[in-house]
Amino acid sequence: MSGFVSFVGAGPGDPELLTLKALDRLGRADAVLFDDLAAGPILSHVRAGADLVGVGKRAGRPSPKQDHVSRLLVDYAQSGGRVVRLKSGDGGVFGRLEEEITALKAAGVAFEIIPGIPSPLAAAASAGIPLTRRLTARRVQFVTGHDVTGQLPPDLNMAALADPNACTVVFMGKRTFPQLAKALVAHGLSPDTPALLAESVASPDQKLTRSTVAGLAEVLAQDPGVTPALIFYGPLAEGTDD
Repeated sequence: MSGFVSFVGAGPGDPELLTLKALDRLGRADAVLFDDLAAGPILSHVRAGADLVGVGKRAGRPSPKQDHVSRLLVDYAQSGGRVVRLKSGDGGVFGRLEEEITALKAAGVAFEIIPGIPSPLAAAASAGIPLTRRLTARRVQFVTGHDVTGQLPPDLNMAALADPNACTVVFMGKRTFPQLAKALVAHGLSPDTPALLAESVASPDQKLTRSTVAGLAEVLAQDPGVTPALIFYGPLAEGTDD
């Protein structure tokens, strides 16, 4: 008899940013399959005796293949228990949620989706900036900085990404941002456009670095580092550091 899967958005990593529904599902789970960025203190809310299975994927590091993760999820659910798939941020934002849902549907496993606080919202709050502003930032856009090969996606809408009146957030883009910045400037974005690098968001190691598109590209070209990060650029990447 199939069990039930709860896709739980863990938020950016701070357990105080978990929703009440997320806490309830963690406390009743028989198994939790978790991402790297959804580990740490958040797992202390899982009930004693539950199986904890790390299935996180990090750029440049050995990681489980997506089909293996989906297979594990189906196998645990088909054992008849309550399963939590704990995803960092919100699972619907660059979290490969759809692929896992497809696997559950094919196996006839019931599921629910519990949203989490997306990391850009937490980073913006820490930086003291809004994501929209009347007249100068009427649009917010999220984009991934790399494709399945680890390279900058070749089919990005550069005209949209170079819009000076949009707040743009780049996920997983530290290694490819120098290339992206060059393309943005070629499409008309000023190299002096404010930029913000938000690393290890909502963790004790959080670091916010303010710069410009050109300045940040130069820094990341020299050493992108290995910490998870978001890159903001546009009219909103200004404010007061936390």
